[in-house]
Amino acid sequence: MISVYENYSAMPQSLSPEEMALLHQTMAEEIGDDSDALELYQELIVTATRYISFRSNWLLWTREEKLDHDPSRTACHDSVIVRFNQLARYLRSQGRSAAWRDTLGDPDEDRYYRKRMGDFACYLAFVHSLLAR
Repeated sequence: MISVYENYSAMPQSLSPEEMALLHQTMAEEIGDDSDALELYQELIVTATRYISFRSNWLLWTREEKLDHDPSRTACHDSVIVRFNQLARYLRSQGRSAAWRDTLGDPDEDRYYRKRMGDFACYLAFVHSLLAR
């Protein structure tokens, strides 16, 4: 099977590319040139880049490989969520709304929000990698 965007967009709590771009733009505007926020964003990108490697290989791995990598993938996903939360908490402490974080949802309330946060992390890593050309 060839993976196409339409397969993803039909999944619960999926984000459109336009929604992700808007969230990212809002995040970037709130971060601005705040050096502490930029450092937190950089840590998020590093973690998102590690996470996208797990995500992009998942459909390629055998069942055994998935079982072998699953604990590391889950730990990395947890770290992505922590990084999002740290950045949002910092921005809010600086008087910014961090509404993008609210849009991502609460993974404790709905498991799909956990997936949604992973999706957005992959988007951030995707954009970051495009800029490295």
